[in-house]
Amino acid sequence: MNRVYVCSCFGITEKQVKEHAEAGACTPRQIASLSKAGTDCGSCVRRIQGILGRGTCPRRELLEQGVPALTADVEQDPALSEAA
Repeated sequence: MNRVYVCSCFGITEKQVKEHAEAGACTPRQIASLSKAGTDCGSCVRRIQGILGRGTCPRRELLEQGVPALTADVEQDPALSEAA
């Protein structure tokens, strides 16, 4: 099995970052909160940014339309509306 590590501090692979991105994580900070990648030495943050690119992101698109962040998160994850 060929694993390409993005974050060697926590053993996070490129595949894992892409899976988190497909699930809705749009920023390195969101990837970090899901996987810890980028929270130790920080050398992988630029690589994570490169993987995420500037492609479509439901949260980013809502924020650009002026929808507040919490509302954007609730619209993306109905479970958050119960917590709000």
